[in-house]
Amino acid sequence: METSEPYLAFVLFSFIACLYSTVGHAGASGYLAIMALLSFPVGEIKSTSLILNILVSLITSIQFLRAGFFDRKIFLAFSVTSIPCSYLGGKIGIDPKYFKLIAGVFLVISVLLLFKRTLLNKKFIQQNKITPKLYAPLGAAIGFLSGLIGVGGGIFLTPLLILLGVTETKMAGGISAVFILVNSISGLLGHLQSVKQLPQDLSLYVAAVIFGGLLGSWLGVKKFDKKIITFCLCLVLFSAGIKFIFIDSLGLYFGK
Repeated sequence: METSEPYLAFVLFSFIACLYSTVGHAGASGYLAIMALLSFPVGEIKSTSLILNILVSLITSIQFLRAGFFDRKIFLAFSVTSIPCSYLGGKIGIDPKYFKLIAGVFLVISVLLLFKRTLLNKKFIQQNKITPKLYAPLGAAIGFLSGLIGVGGGIFLTPLLILLGVTETKMAGGISAVFILVNSISGLLGHLQSVKQLPQDLSLYVAAVIFGGLLGSWLGVKKFDKKIITFCLCLVLFSAGIKFIFIDSLGLYFGK
């Protein structure tokens, strides 16, 4: 771990875990953002993101399940294909500049999806329902991309469930929490053989996300205004996405 700011990372990881877990997410895209901004070595990013994701998604899943925000049929329809595809994505190793470019695009798309989700209304949702036959291929696509980048896929699944009228916000959060858990485990298993290093301060970051996940998931099952949270998340994701695309990946490409 090359950054000289482990305690800054602790605070930021806690903040991201808290924010994401309020909406049923584990924070992988946020961890990618933080690690990009703090210039973590590329070899540490994917595995660290998945490890932290598993911990927070486990906490969040328990909270949402206890509150009754979960639909087993919808979860299984998406996860039956996403789990093996996440494993396959996790096994693929890609060049650092391509990894950063893909991750950067992913983070910017996440911002757009989060904004779209915030602006949705019930009338729009009811008019855009899709057939369950599409759940499996959509799950496969999300799973593969999740394993490739090192996330659980919730940042894609939750807005998708709402945008396509599959379910409402709280239920989507619960489904996504469990979806993130199983896909993060699958992605990490696929990635294990290529893991060469982990941050020396990993235990500190584990403590950070456990604290943030417990607080955020508790808030998430209560009445909580998520518009401010969404705005903060979008700032973090967008700034890191721009850094990945225009500073890191393009800098590597042009020999910077």
